[in-house]
Amino acid sequence: MSEKATDTPERSQRPERSERPGRQEPSGLLLRHPDGSSFRFDPGALCLELLPTGGPGPLAYFEVLHEPADLVRWAEESRLPDGLGPVGGPGPGARGGPGSGPGPALAVSAGEVADARVLRDALWRLAEGYVEGESPGPDDLVTLNDAAAHPPLVARLTAGGDREWAPGGTGAGLLSTVARDAVELFTGAFAHRIRTCGADGCRLLFVDTSRPGRRRWCSMERCGNRHKVRAHRARLTAADE
Repeated sequence: MSEKATDTPERSQRPERSERPGRQEPSGLLLRHPDGSSFRFDPGALCLELLPTGGPGPLAYFEVLHEPADLVRWAEESRLPDGLGPVGGPGPGARGGPGSGPGPALAVSAGEVADARVLRDALWRLAEGYVEGESPGPDDLVTLNDAAAHPPLVARLTAGGDREWAPGGTGAGLLSTVARDAVELFTGAFAHRIRTCGADGCRLLFVDTSRPGRRRWCSMERCGNRHKVRAHRARLTAADE
């Protein structure tokens, strides 16, 4: 959902895989609005990609992480390399059906889905706190650090020179990978570039990794374009007066 008011849904929509020519560089999530519109959103960090799946308080209305298959799907659609999500069908921990293909390298339990929601809500508060210059809440720090303490997913090199995930990955390993990414973000060189979209009514969070550091919008396809349209109309109105 892109709106700061909690009754608007853009930032809560399920992220979908966007076009990635050659599967070399992630081009961000594809967020869909109930009105049928969609836009690409690249938050610049894995941990921030978890946020559009829902959130704390009133944002729980937009929850999309309900069962193991939902978290497995998010992993496949995130900036993590391929191999964690369903290829021919739901993987271990998900609700399989007729025609399901071989399981991926990730098994998720119902308890780990609940843990994902807790971690995501903590990340919301921590990231917004960094934007506002507030000290992190102790409970959120415990949540983050406890998640990071688990063994992360294990990446390995294939004979073809590609990266893949070692079998046996769990939801806890996935959340540890996300939590460790958050620790790196909050303590790294780009911590001061964690921002909220500059459009009125948009709360989408991103880290500005651009060289000039001038990113203002969650997406030029949505908020950036809307700003241009409003500015153009304002100029026309001023010229007519």
